[in-house]
Amino acid sequence: MSETSTKPYLLRAIYEWCTDNGYTPYLAARVDAHTRVPMQFVKNGEIVLNISFEATSGLKMDNEFVNFSARFGGVSRDISVPVDNVIAIYARENGQGMAFEPSIPTDSDMTEVAAEQETSSEPPATVTPILTSVPSPTSDAKHDLSDSGPEKDPEPPKKGGRPTLTRIK
Repeated sequence: MSETSTKPYLLRAIYEWCTDNGYTPYLAARVDAHTRVPMQFVKNGEIVLNISFEATSGLKMDNEFVNFSARFGGVSRDISVPVDNVIAIYARENGQGMAFEPSIPTDSDMTEVAAEQETSSEPPATVTPILTSVPSPTSDAKHDLSDSGPEKDPEPPKKGGRPTLTRIK
């Protein structure tokens, strides 16, 4: 008998932590043929969903799927995301949460998504995930100002706005 994955348990725990602390839980997921979401909101083969109590109806997070109803542009839609496709769950307000290794789409998944897009009345979306890696900060944070130029200076940190989730490999 195989062990049950820890991922659905961690998703439920982070969701509960977010709601207990007054944060808005967001779920980032890879979209494939097994994911039921409004395709016009898919970017780079991924979608980010607000799964807070206020934004959803009938939220059910079981060991295989995250299912709920939500309004998109005033229209109620049934959403279904396989747990295997979840990339991250985090608090919108501070970005704290947990990221997961995305599953790799198979050729059959990509073919099914392309066929679904052809029959859909929604605009097409890119389904190939684009993952970026961010180098980890080094312990030597000293900068030599003598050879700094516009191409070597890092961008100044942005102030205000919404926090973003950065995946680090």
